[in-house]
Amino acid sequence: MSRYLLTGETTERLIFRNVRPADFDHWLPFYQNPASTQYWTGIPSNPKLACTQQFKAIFNRYEKNLGGLNALIHKNTKTLIGMCGLLLQVVDDVEELEIGYSILPTYWRNGYALEAAQKCKRFAFGNQLGKTLISIIHVDNIPSQKVALKNGMEIEKTTTYKSNPVEIWRVGCQ
Repeated sequence: MSRYLLTGETTERLIFRNVRPADFDHWLPFYQNPASTQYWTGIPSNPKLACTQQFKAIFNRYEKNLGGLNALIHKNTKTLIGMCGLLLQVVDDVEELEIGYSILPTYWRNGYALEAAQKCKRFAFGNQLGKTLISIIHVDNIPSQKVALKNGMEIEKTTTYKSNPVEIWRVGCQ
């Protein structure tokens, strides 16, 4: 198991576990809502195809120990509400450790992304996985920018990532 995965970690409301193939149908509504992917180009418009590509990428990361997204399970309802994790990324030819997060639209604006992202930050720095962490956020994605800001991050630069204009938000070990 990758040292970057938060499998078994918890927060006040969430349990982190590995994504499973059985999560596919529960995650599909993410891609069925156009607002979920409105900022990113290059994502298939077919929800099943987009979800299939993401799941292949998640399991590929697991196999290659490149970190990855964990499923976020609500402690009370035991339902999948999102994904969050630490991912090794290459941005402008530099390997970085990213906090990535996505929440199912039904659960937006409840603080889950921030709760999970803060846990990732504490986990990464507590386990000395790096001196800094980034989040890669589309320049127009204000909700994700607010999460990064509340997680203690600051904009470092604007660049292009996977053909998208993005801001690189960074936080150092505190």
